[in-house]
Amino acid sequence: MRTDTGQVFKLEDYRPNDYLIPETNLTFRLSPHATHVTAVLTVERRDGVSVSAPLVLDGDGLTLLRVEIDGRQLEPADYQATPDQLTITRVPATKRFRLIIETQIAPAGNETLMGLYRSSSVYCTQCEAEGFRRITYFLDRPDILSVYTVRIEAGRDEAPLLLSNGNPVESGDLADGWHYAVWHDPFPKPSYLFALVAGDLGKVADSFVTMSGRKVELGIYVEPGKEKLAGYAMDALKRSMRWDEEAFGCEYDLDVFNIVAVSDFNMGAMENKGLNIFNDKYVLADQETATDADFANIEAIIAHEYFHNWTGNRITCRDWFQLCLKEGLTVFRDHEFSADQRSRAVKRIAEVRTLRAHQFPEDQGPLAHPVRPRRYREINNFYTATVYEKGSEVVRMIRTILGADAFRAGMNLYFERHDGQAATIEDFIKVFEDASGRDLSQFALWYHQAGTPNLTVSSTHNSASQEFILEIEQSVPPTPSESRKRLMHIPLAFGLVGAGGEPVAYSSVEGATVEDGVIHVRKRRHVVRFSGVAERPAVSLNRGFSAPVTLSVEQKADDQFFLAGHDSDAFARWQAFNTLLTDALIAAFRQILGGKPPVFASRLTDLSGKIAGDETLEPAYRALALALPSEADIARDIGKNIDPDAVFRSREALALAIATANREAFTHLYDRLVDDDAFSPDAASAGRRALRNILLDYLSLLPGGVGLAADHFHSATNMTDRAASLAVLAHRHHGSPEAIKALADFEAEYSDDPLVMDKWFQIQASVPGPQTVDAVRALTQHSAFSMANPNRVRSLIGTFSSANQTGFHRPDGEGYRFFTETVLDVEKRNPQVAARLATALRSWRSLEPGRQAKAREALLSIANAENLSADLRDIVERTLI
Repeated sequence: MRTDTGQVFKLEDYRPNDYLIPETNLTFRLSPHATHVTAVLTVERRDGVSVSAPLVLDGDGLTLLRVEIDGRQLEPADYQATPDQLTITRVPATKRFRLIIETQIAPAGNETLMGLYRSSSVYCTQCEAEGFRRITYFLDRPDILSVYTVRIEAGRDEAPLLLSNGNPVESGDLADGWHYAVWHDPFPKPSYLFALVAGDLGKVADSFVTMSGRKVELGIYVEPGKEKLAGYAMDALKRSMRWDEEAFGCEYDLDVFNIVAVSDFNMGAMENKGLNIFNDKYVLADQETATDADFANIEAIIAHEYFHNWTGNRITCRDWFQLCLKEGLTVFRDHEFSADQRSRAVKRIAEVRTLRAHQFPEDQGPLAHPVRPRRYREINNFYTATVYEKGSEVVRMIRTILGADAFRAGMNLYFERHDGQAATIEDFIKVFEDASGRDLSQFALWYHQAGTPNLTVSSTHNSASQEFILEIEQSVPPTPSESRKRLMHIPLAFGLVGAGGEPVAYSSVEGATVEDGVIHVRKRRHVVRFSGVAERPAVSLNRGFSAPVTLSVEQKADDQFFLAGHDSDAFARWQAFNTLLTDALIAAFRQILGGKPPVFASRLTDLSGKIAGDETLEPAYRALALALPSEADIARDIGKNIDPDAVFRSREALALAIATANREAFTHLYDRLVDDDAFSPDAASAGRRALRNILLDYLSLLPGGVGLAADHFHSATNMTDRAASLAVLAHRHHGSPEAIKALADFEAEYSDDPLVMDKWFQIQASVPGPQTVDAVRALTQHSAFSMANPNRVRSLIGTFSSANQTGFHRPDGEGYRFFTETVLDVEKRNPQVAARLATALRSWRSLEPGRQAKAREALLSIANAENLSADLRDIVERTLI
């Protein structure tokens, strides 16, 4: 484990390395405790570099066995070697030379899950961001592109399957029951995309014919016996390949494409060229073990990793500061894929909810950073919602500004101009400028400036002059290391809505550039005048969430209610209703703090019933609309001095008010949504289940609700309904005989399925109330739980700390104390997972003073621990700033 070095990497310090490695040949002789790696590297000195320049290679915990150049074994005076670096001081004068490095590593003892490690007796790798240096000494940086040839040797009984990047070249038997396989990837790639898998795995095979007529062999490898659970993943892969051809003209380029599912993985998946390695939770699924959300995630993540073949692999990033160039862009592409496969409106709402839940708090707290960071101390900590989700929104804004045709022309130029290169954000922006003739220099600030912009908007209507006026002012709050902000180019989609819901026309507009329903906000203040508007319209703003901003709109409640019922833009209609719910919840929170019972307007609870029963809206949309803002969402909008218990009580009070006002209508609709057809994971069927399950959540608050939820659980024919009703029982009726029995029945049924048991852990970890910390502590001793497995840790500890506001933020600080102990325990094995857990306290300063003091004490306890990893120290110290 690397402990803190204190080194800060800065974008401004980037310079190309003195050397290149155009060809890499690797030979692995696999053994759990003593794997030998022989790297034969063709090293090339850049033009103009002095022959005296040393070759400095990265390592991480390596044991060096041999180093040789051009057939000559180096003497100790020729190089300096430590476990973390190899410096060759005497380099040949020739422009090119052949370097051989032999190292020894121990995959079985590698609990960091970076480099080469073992997962359930399977050898596998994870090299992004800096894991390749745990395999051999190398120039482990994204701008060193190399053509790889890999030979893998292993005992046939232990590892009958031998996989690496590229195409298979050769295989055969060796002495003593061993065998080998050789793989060659003809496309130059950085070391972080290297992959190796060896073990005993089952295979699901298929094929795909590309748009040019080439046949690609497809394989998904899983634990033996689980092949039947990979069918949906294979279907999603084939749909992804076809969609990328149709939507972006991107054709797959190798003869094979393989996916391997492993049970120990730090992330969701990894896009290694031709050999994607996945966390098995994003591959394995059937109706008995996976929810509709699981199916949707599998579809999206399979697509995401496949789409990286062009946006990340064929064109990679020059350095880790450009991480959003592959991740944000590819998230945008997988969002578009899912929108086309499912419901565009529902997908967009879900995307925005995720952005607000994860990225907005990041922007508003001590961990704020630009989409392209300017400095970092530990790159693993910058795989963030800002890089991914906000990075996607920035790409979406480019399309909004330029239009679909110019955007596609820019993407085509990007693929043509930068194929085979390690590119930058400047390269990306330039292709769109060149393709469209537009100046995007002000817009580029979205990549360089941290923080969520706020737009303050007011409106007036002059009936005499028939003029409607919008006053728009932008501001960006200060963030760490950035107190003064520059003005952004914000594409604000809008609509003027008439009394009957129809769009209101206008004859002219001045005060800002307005194109295709978008106001281009570029100045601090715009006064936008629409002429020829006879009647006062309701104004619908940020339609489709055209920009990742917050809005402070001086708007009457009557307008919000009107838009919630009539706005033609599906996202804006949902947003209007969600704003009404949020405002009511904040008012209730303040009433509770003031010692008064919360009171809700009847027209709000009635509107909930109308939306639930509106057959013109798809069920999935209605389910999203009825989902109250989360406790974290409410706290974020309140801003400071948060009492999580009061937030919880306000939310429960509104849920009860809505359920009480709509009991008859909700019951009728719940009964009507019973689905007797065979299970299907398609979007329409999933939407009906989502609506029925949220109605169950409301109805469970009423007399007889516990019985209804128990009946739902025991009659469920799929995991979606079973998990949803179990959550209702555990959360709404904690400690009841029905809840206790359902939890026991679920455990007995699925105790041998780790991924399903993760749901069981999640449900219990998110039970609200002060008692949950003790329950979670006890569950860490459960036979199905392991601190060494990231999925188990995330399901229990991650859920408790990030999704249980009342339990984690217990007033006496016990939740924080347990969290501190656990994070430090996890860190001993896996610093990456520990660092991600620690982000749960990023918003600690928004809590009321008592909790705030205890949260700070917990953070200091972590910061003061001995031998803290660079990953965890970086997060904790930035959080404490």
